[in-house]
Amino acid sequence: MKNLSIENILSAVKGKYLGDEKLFEKKISFVTTDSRKAEEGCLFAAIKGERSDGHDYIEKALEMGALCAIGEKAPKKSGLPVILVENTIEALGDLAGFYREQLQIPILGITGSVGKTTAKEMCASVLSQRFKLHKTDKNLNNELGVPLTLFGINEDHQLAVVEMGISHFGEMGRLGEIVRPDMALYTAIGAAHLEFLGDYEGVLRAKSEMLEFLPPKGKVFINGDDGTLKKLKSDREIISFGLSAGCQVKGENIVHESLDGTAFDIVRGNRRIPVRINAYGTHLISAALGASAVAMSLGLTDEEIAKGISEYAPVGSRSAAVMTDKITIIDDCYNANPSSVCSAIDSLAGLSGRLVCILGDMGELGADEEKLHYKVGSYGAKKGIHRLIACGKLSKNTAEGARAAGCPEVFYFENKADLKKELSALIAEGDRVLVKASHSQAFEEIVGWLKEL
Repeated sequence: MKNLSIENILSAVKGKYLGDEKLFEKKISFVTTDSRKAEEGCLFAAIKGERSDGHDYIEKALEMGALCAIGEKAPKKSGLPVILVENTIEALGDLAGFYREQLQIPILGITGSVGKTTAKEMCASVLSQRFKLHKTDKNLNNELGVPLTLFGINEDHQLAVVEMGISHFGEMGRLGEIVRPDMALYTAIGAAHLEFLGDYEGVLRAKSEMLEFLPPKGKVFINGDDGTLKKLKSDREIISFGLSAGCQVKGENIVHESLDGTAFDIVRGNRRIPVRINAYGTHLISAALGASAVAMSLGLTDEEIAKGISEYAPVGSRSAAVMTDKITIIDDCYNANPSSVCSAIDSLAGLSGRLVCILGDMGELGADEEKLHYKVGSYGAKKGIHRLIACGKLSKNTAEGARAAGCPEVFYFENKADLKKELSALIAEGDRVLVKASHSQAFEEIVGWLKEL
């Protein structure tokens, strides 16, 4: 890792060093927060978590070969090479900012209320056709995940795609200062973290904090189908993508092929690229258009763009279509907010057969949480969902909204245990079943039950 000697690390984090200064010129090989992964030459960062305290494993990490450790309290054994700081996570952010200054490669920062990880994976699939690329692992997009992502960039990489997620004002400014992206991509502004950000305008303001840290010639790619994003202001070049009139990169001639994928044309001026997404979900069109907009600005060919889109594959529980002997499960239970649930319902509505939604509580929605759950239920009914199954305290409102809007069959369960008892009677052969809720609801259990039916 370039210029990450113990001396430079100490300077970057403004910490206090306890060990032998003869190690000052030694450079670390990588950074880890998991003592089990400590190896020769690494920096071990001690993080205090909900279940365990990394400070209890400093000595073990050093025994396994770590060159140095960084943390908020010293180990019992004296003389060990440890850098003491007030807050380990903040220190890693400072260190990642220093490391970013050593890197010469362009970085694409991706944010939005929904679709960040999908957009990141799509961009990575397309851009890797030309560049040796580093990307955020899974959805490690917060104040700890972003620094760890940057530490994964090495001298062979030519481009990085960094996912950036926040829930409070000021957080995106901090991430922007660390990452200093050359390009920014905004997926959508929706009803996420409203408990802290207030309303859609608040979400936009919070997400826009990143733009201050783009270079003067930096480019901003926005979803032109999103009414709130159209209000985004920046003195950097803004390039819009979407299906709406006026978008600079547009999708045309869309042909949905059920669970098998979607074919369409990507158009910018006189340039037209026929592409096919080999995965389920109408939301993937927006991700492909955004990735194409970025790719075009970086000079990729039509062939490279089409190949990258065709090679995209969903990650984890994000609109993954699982076909059992009797039913089709749309496993989209990684997380949820009103915008993402309505998008998932849109995709389900395009399928044949009986359409079933199993929906759970959505968190961090603030004072309007009951109203927002109600609207989701109403939306599902209006999109033609045949059977809606709501589960969870707040989801009682989802069921009420669906009934009021005329959904043919609505069922409500206060908890998953009650739902499990009735699940086999609620699902029939040939059903298309969407499962979605906030991650805290652990609806992956329901997906497991469905697979066993």
